[in-house]
Amino acid sequence: MARLILFNKPYGVMSQFTDARSETQRPTLSHYIDMPGVYPAGRLDLDSEGLLLLTDDGRLQARIANPRFKTPKTYLVQVEGDPQPEALDQLRRGVMLKDGMTLPADAKLIEAPELWQRDPPVRFRKTVPDRWISLTIREGKNRQVRRMTAAVGHPTLRLVRWRIGDWSIDDLAPGEWREA
Repeated sequence: MARLILFNKPYGVMSQFTDARSETQRPTLSHYIDMPGVYPAGRLDLDSEGLLLLTDDGRLQARIANPRFKTPKTYLVQVEGDPQPEALDQLRRGVMLKDGMTLPADAKLIEAPELWQRDPPVRFRKTVPDRWISLTIREGKNRQVRRMTAAVGHPTLRLVRWRIGDWSIDDLAPGEWREA
């Protein structure tokens, strides 16, 4: 039977078990998960947080991570500024990035979610508002969500992946994991 681990990756943790640049001593998955034979199905950047799935099943790993399967991934995104309907419509239609057009995304404004504190905290600027967006994509271009929000004029301040397909972090605190 395949193992599937749901992990709430903290900010600043690498989505791999070792750091090739070992002189930097960046935290990796091995600081949190001691389970031989499981590997990440996809990745989250160092400066992103939230759900990371790990499995010991190569077929399941490919099904989750390979863009051809179009597994939906939902992110809670704190953006700079106050996105107007035109910006959200642009995200819903797809955005032209340097490496091509993105697929249409599900995008909507949401109230600020009740999340854990981030270390370091997101910078606060009195003169610049920020808002939260729920954004669901079905592909996985490098830093796609950040590039999409920037392309519509609202740079990402904080990025939390909340859901992949039917799996969600729900009540997992940063650094915690459970088997599905």
